[in-house]
Amino acid sequence: MTKEEILEILKQIIEKNFEIEPDKVSVESNIVQDLDLDSIDATDMVVELQRRLQCRFTHEDFKTVKTVGDIVNIVASKIENADR
Repeated sequence: MTKEEILEILKQIIEKNFEIEPDKVSVESNIVQDLDLDSIDATDMVVELQRRLQCRFTHEDFKTVKTVGDIVNIVASKIENADR
């Protein structure tokens, strides 16, 4: 799965769960400042990502996340390592 595909899935999740237009979401989007999501929203997003991608994440995986791009990179890394 490419980073672009992961970004598209994230945009779908954000639109569905938080009613934010996909064109307002980019890899540079700050989760808190630009998207106005709190820690509970972020947790909901990760749960949905796990469900959609059938991949497990830990709290530690997302401890330093600030942007959508950070999430994309973490997910891509997890998927890549799972394929090995």
